[in-house]
Amino acid sequence: MSAGRLLSVLMLLQSRGRVSARGIADELGVSVRTAYRDVARLQDAGVPVYAEPGRGGGYQLLDGYRTRLTGMSQGEARALLFAGLPGPAADLGLAAEVTAARLKLLAALPAGLREEAARTAAVFHLDAPAWYREPEQTPYLGVFVDAVLTRRVVNVRYRRWRAPQEVQRRLRPYGLVLKSGVWYLVAATESRVATYRVTQVLDAVPSDERFDRPPDFDLGAYWTSYLDDFQQRRFTGTATIRLSARGRRRLPDNLPPEVVRAVESTAIAVGDDGWVEAVIPTENTEHACGELLRLGVDVEVVAPADLRRAMADTVDVLARTYGVG
Repeated sequence: MSAGRLLSVLMLLQSRGRVSARGIADELGVSVRTAYRDVARLQDAGVPVYAEPGRGGGYQLLDGYRTRLTGMSQGEARALLFAGLPGPAADLGLAAEVTAARLKLLAALPAGLREEAARTAAVFHLDAPAWYREPEQTPYLGVFVDAVLTRRVVNVRYRRWRAPQEVQRRLRPYGLVLKSGVWYLVAATESRVATYRVTQVLDAVPSDERFDRPPDFDLGAYWTSYLDDFQQRRFTGTATIRLSARGRRRLPDNLPPEVVRAVESTAIAVGDDGWVEAVIPTENTEHACGELLRLGVDVEVVAPADLRRAMADTVDVLARTYGVG
């Protein structure tokens, strides 16, 4: 049973008045039977929900009953979005607001729902950063949080990967995205909307200039499009490899999911010993060599020749380093 869904049913009844079981089911994406059970749970929790039979009937709250979230500040309202994300909330300077908002939210719930919400919170925890990575230092994240909310232009000194590595930018921040524990700023320059890794910001100074964010800009849609474009630009070539059965099993733990999917879709058997041949996407020779060496003797590069040669040269250097050969 989802405490969040029960709260959604309660808010739906409070905002819509009378709602049929089918209406609740359609709104929340559940079955009608589940909608009946949710209403029964609300009634068991002491919420005065009653059914109006007949055509045009449905469920509604007793007149005058309302659940109010009183005394909530602007910061606490913003923090509700991060109620299940204590790490990101702390990054954004909202840790105290999240705690206060959760307490006020719980206090506004009937006893039965309050207990359900507490049980749910006790058994789920989201840890956003990836394994084997230290948390990134983002001293200017707070500047961008304020700029996004107040729509203030920020002058930025930024370190990028290509030359010239250090550049100056005058940015109109549209939003922030957390991806695998890494914060990204989506912002507009004079010519385009671009993505900036917050940890690469060397300096950020807010200005007094304000801007209007385009009303049709959708941060989620932009990010999806950006990821699609990034994947297309990331892989610039292909390689033909052979994998042992063990190498194929080890693949998901050592190479990106795009490579794993490519192996699954192109693998053909080459003998009776479990080895397969497949075509995988690659970024460049150096990067592909480093990635594939993780699989050791369970992989062989067939083509291209420069990648096969890079693998052989690396193995030769390692052999000499360890006094072999």
